Amino acid sequence: MEKQPNSRTCFVCGRQNEIGMKVSWFNDYEKQEVVAEINIREEFNSYPGFVHGGIVSAILDETAGRAVMLNSDMNSLDCLMVTTRLEVKYRRPTPTQQPLTAVGWVLRQDSSRAKVAAELRLPDGTVTASCQATVVHPPEEYFKMWNWEEEQKYWKVYDE
Repeated sequence: MEKQPNSRTCFVCGRQNEIGMKVSWFNDYEKQEVVAEINIREEFNSYPGFVHGGIVSAILDETAGRAVMLNSDMNSLDCLMVTTRLEVKYRRPTPTQQPLTAVGWVLRQDSSRAKVAAELRLPDGTVTASCQATVVHPPEEYFKMWNWEEEQKYWKVYDE
């Protein structure tokens, strides 16, 4: 599987974010899915032993959004999209400090938007939470606001 790029400061994937999760995703071209193996630290709990729902939502949002990178140039601006709608279904408590798999895929996509989905799964395949989201290309001025020209050098595949 091909590893996707990570950013510098993103809470979920940023490599230089000291409080972040530093998650990495891989493209599974055969299944047309993006996949991340995660073990969520206890400090991201709501109740002891269970992941906070906001953290679950953030992981699902990032995973679903990254699904659009499967069949595009992962270093182009075309693969960068932002969420306009996110619907999360919490099916059961998600445990901390246990292996989890986040899986995302595209439901449909056109040149400016996509409907995407993701699940968070236990090792036995049980789904703890799922989402569907709509993602769109941000307006061009956002890339200037984000100082993307400077930031782009940090959007890369990092060695673990």
